[in-house]
Amino acid sequence: MANKKQPTVRLRMQEDLLRRLILLSELEGRSLSNQIAMLARNAVAYHERAKGKLDTKKLAALDLSEYYDADENTDEA
Repeated sequence: MANKKQPTVRLRMQEDLLRRLILLSELEGRSLSNQIAMLARNAVAYHERAKGKLDTKKLAALDLSEYYDADENTDEA
């Protein structure tokens, strides 16, 4: 299976929150990145249950190019 490149998101947070997330991810056997992704999926699922599904046309129209590294956008053929 091909390794699909994923977008990268850089975020800032307070040190205390970062420490808590690192410890939580260690306790649950996840990497920090996977822990944050799981929390984000849960937040989106909660929002969609509470307020309805997000508009798929709006989702598809979002430009994600800024979330990919420049050298990842080029084909290495």
